[in-house]
Amino acid sequence: MTRPTPDSSRGQTHDRDEAEGRARPAAPVTPDGRYLVVRGRLWRRSNPHLDEARRKALVAELMDARRAVKSALHGAAEDLRTARGRVDAAKVALGERGPVWWDDGAPDYNRHLVRNTPYAQWHALPEDQAFVQRAMKKPSSPPSSRSMPGSVRSQPS
Repeated sequence: MTRPTPDSSRGQTHDRDEAEGRARPAAPVTPDGRYLVVRGRLWRRSNPHLDEARRKALVAELMDARRAVKSALHGAAEDLRTARGRVDAAKVALGERGPVWWDDGAPDYNRHLVRNTPYAQWHALPEDQAFVQRAMKKPSSPPSSRSMPGSVRSQPS
């Protein structure tokens, strides 16, 4: 069984394998809790307002759908489309895709490179400075690019 344990300044947790006692670092989380950072890219987190039973059911469906994608890769094209549709539906229900789950009007930076978003300055902070920043202030919305002089705005697609 794994259990997340809190860690450092970037909102990281460790997934601790209780049987072996080893910790595996998880991805950093933005100060507002909306995104994970993986290899320099923002990925939207699940909606924290989902009740635990609903979240568990949706995660189970997502995992089943991912296994169905794997099984369908060498099968009929229709089976693959159906399985991928199930993955997408589960991710939308979890809040990882589709409409954003926050209601303050902040834009969605899902799949953007961190360096091209208002989170760039936060992400560039050394670990100890990021810890101090999080301890002092927890923003409820993403930082605006005007308040972060070193940030780079994303280019229109």
